[in-house]
Parts: sequence; C-alpha cells; structure tokens
Amino acid sequence: MAKIVRIGVTFPPDLLEDFDAITEKMGYESRSKAIQDAVRLYVSERKWLQDENAHQTGVILMVYDHDTRGLESDLTNSQHHHQDLISSTMHIHLGEHDCLEVIAVKGKSSEIRHLSDELATRRGVKILKSMIVTV
Repeated sequence: MAKIVRIGVTFPPDLLEDFDAITEKMGYESRSKAIQDAVRLYVSERKWLQDENAHQTGVILMVYDHDTRGLESDLTNSQHHHQDLISSTMHIHLGEHDCLEVIAVKGKSSEIRHLSDELATRRGVKILKSMIVTV
C-alpha cells in the first residue's frame, strides 16, 4: 500500500460549507476521500498541459451565440482546419440564441490546446471548457 501523506488545508467558510453539502449529498463518508477525488480530477484536467507531445483524448465543450455574425462559419472553418484532431461533434440548440457544441478530440496535447484556444477567443463564444482525459 502506498504511503499516505497528511496535509493541512485552509478554506474560506462558504467554500467549505458548499463542499461539505455536495459531498454529503453524493454520499461520501469522509471529507478526505472527497478532497482526494477533487484533487485527482483537478490534476487529471490539467496534467495534459505538462507534455505538449503526448497524445490525449477528450472533449471540448463550447456554448456560443449563433446570432454572432460570421461565428458559425469561423467555427466550422477552424474545425475543418483541425479535422485530424476531431473525431466527432455534437450540436445542441439550447434556446433562441445559444448553441452547445461538443467536440471529441484525439491528438497531440499542443494541437488540442491550440484548437481550444482558437475557438475560445472567437467573438460570440460564451463558454469553452476542455476536458482531456489523462490516465
């Protein structure tokens, strides 16, 4: 069994209250296990940034205003330019003006990050989140 390291962590009271409420609702028996899982997720979400040449798999989730002039064409052009990275896309209409696009990606970390940054900086893109799985 791996050695366990004990650390101390400080939290603003409102953050800890929210964390405890969520972990209780999820059924965690200990705060330590919930914090370990949260840190594991944090590391997994960012570890892909360490090795620019590593091959990764994940999704880019994007919410955008489809009424923004030229945006849909720009997004399509970006995706065609990076077609070697993109395995699949899914488009969902969220309402009158907003769309959700989920883009499954697979390739070098640096190229995925470049595509993610390229899409995120477009006028009309409201939210962009990359979830790259590092196991």
